[in-house]
Amino acid sequence: MAGRHAPGPGGSPAPAPLDASAVLVGFARALRAAGVDAGPDRVQAFLGALGALDPGVRAEVYWAGRLTLCGSRDDLERYERVFAAYFDAASDGTATPRMPAPPRLRMVVRNAGPDPGTEARSDATLPVPALAGATEVLRHRDIARLTAAEREQLRRLLAAFTLRGEERRTARRHPARRGGVDRRRTVRELLRRGGEPARLRMHARADRPRRVVLLVDVSGSMAPYADALLRFAQAASRGTRPEVFTIGTRLTRVTRELTHRDPDTAMAALAAAVPDWSGGTRLGETLRAFLDRWGRRGMARGAVVVLLSDGWERGDPALLASQMRRLRRLAHRVIWANPRKARPGYAPLAAGMAAALPSVDAFVEGHSLAALERLAAVVRGADDA
Repeated sequence: MAGRHAPGPGGSPAPAPLDASAVLVGFARALRAAGVDAGPDRVQAFLGALGALDPGVRAEVYWAGRLTLCGSRDDLERYERVFAAYFDAASDGTATPRMPAPPRLRMVVRNAGPDPGTEARSDATLPVPALAGATEVLRHRDIARLTAAEREQLRRLLAAFTLRGEERRTARRHPARRGGVDRRRTVRELLRRGGEPARLRMHARADRPRRVVLLVDVSGSMAPYADALLRFAQAASRGTRPEVFTIGTRLTRVTRELTHRDPDTAMAALAAAVPDWSGGTRLGETLRAFLDRWGRRGMARGAVVVLLSDGWERGDPALLASQMRRLRRLAHRVIWANPRKARPGYAPLAAGMAAALPSVDAFVEGHSLAALERLAAVVRGADDA
């Protein structure tokens, strides 16, 4: 019957089967969050290639995605990292080799628990959704409700993230096929040829990403989310190097601690540097400290500033409102990611959140892996509607 599923172990209902296309599109979203330009045209080519192949064969899925979703050499390492994290839910965390691993996908459905009857089943009979289905469900689960095993899988997926600011036009120019005439290079070319006619040299303005500043709330009310959010910041620090601060009862700059390549080493260094972990919340005071010491000196000027907090405020909400207005005048864009926003019936009634919202350009969720992927897209300049 539609809408009903056979009971799983222990009498609990088994998870609903996921559509293969939805799972593969989710894989493409994870690639985009890792910095791979897997746009709609490439995703369509990926699905078309798998339509002519067997999506149950690991090697065919691997090469179909690698040949259609990657556009540069830089994409290859990110692709392999995301492929391993997304499709190897049961892996022990070892890196995916440069060549595709065993030809068949293995099934591990964490939500359903162990099923002794499946141990004798051949791996060759399992399609892609059988393995990736658990990962796709995990992408939308609230981080606060994950089990220890699911949190470990989440950490592997978070390790593939990148965070790139919205592009801006700079005053610098670079050689290009189209644009304005580069007079100096054109004259030098004419002199080199002894005055003989030469092809005009062109140049164009260069684009570069805006600086990204992350302010991560580590107070007691954010304890279920703080570890995942800081691992998200640590993964981003391997690429464009955003500035990262923790906020609670005080402001702590942790950019240097998060530059460690190993996530666990980075988190250990961060834990030693942050004295107010799981303490109270004084958003107004910590934001004022940031603006007085760092923001006015240029760090926030023209930057994309992201606050990851639930908006609970023990201090004066009027102070938070005034500091948010200061921040809005300096920053190019202010984004607030609130893990509580996804809960049914949520309204920004907390005094801190209500005071901050008038100065926020984009108010997004931050409770799940999919929400963090969406946040990364908003930081890049995507429509936040």
